[in-house]
Amino acid sequence: MSAFNVVRFRVKPGRESEFVAAHRNAHPEFTGLKRFVLVNTGDRTYCVIGEWDGPQSLAGARPKMIAMLDSFRDTLEDLGGGLGVTDPVSGKGILEF
Repeated sequence: MSAFNVVRFRVKPGRESEFVAAHRNAHPEFTGLKRFVLVNTGDRTYCVIGEWDGPQSLAGARPKMIAMLDSFRDTLEDLGGGLGVTDPVSGKGILEF
């Protein structure tokens, strides 16, 4: 079964179009990436969901994912609670409908 990563963001006021454009214009070559979705979850809040061939593909892509994040990091607001500007989680899928 696939592996997934989910990352939560809050964008600084007035920077949403720039944040979305950074994702729209990115053309990352992530080996093993099956699907990538940017989701608007509320006022200035977003998450990305990536579906991967497996945990090894996800782990191998982390350096490129961090480089992509660095290209728009200045558009993000600190989430508080010691999280910084992202709240990432990942794992292996265990059930699919």
